[in-house]
Amino acid sequence: MTVETWQEQLRRGGIELAILLAVASSPRYGLSIIRHLEEYTDLVVTEGTVYPILARLTREGTLLAEWVPDEAPHPRKYYRLTAKGRRDLDEMLGHWTEFAGKIDRLVEATRGKTR
Repeated sequence: MTVETWQEQLRRGGIELAILLAVASSPRYGLSIIRHLEEYTDLVVTEGTVYPILARLTREGTLLAEWVPDEAPHPRKYYRLTAKGRRDLDEMLGHWTEFAGKIDRLVEATRGKTR
């Protein structure tokens, strides 16, 4: 496996969590989610990546999608967390924190032995 392949897998694994975090504090429409991710994380994601995930999360009941007609020249579909989505996000964050902690411990152990 190349480093580029590994990086892509890592990014794919985190993108759903990143999308949920983007809508956690307030509803956002698709392009706003993409811009938010780019601004705060440097994650460059395309509409072709984000919209299928948003559709799936909506079907699963994690997100609620609502059309808002009056804000722009055309209606925008806003996504927000449902109660299930909030629970899912909390659980995902717990797993993420636990996993990242394990990797951090390995990194520190390795650094201590290579110096």
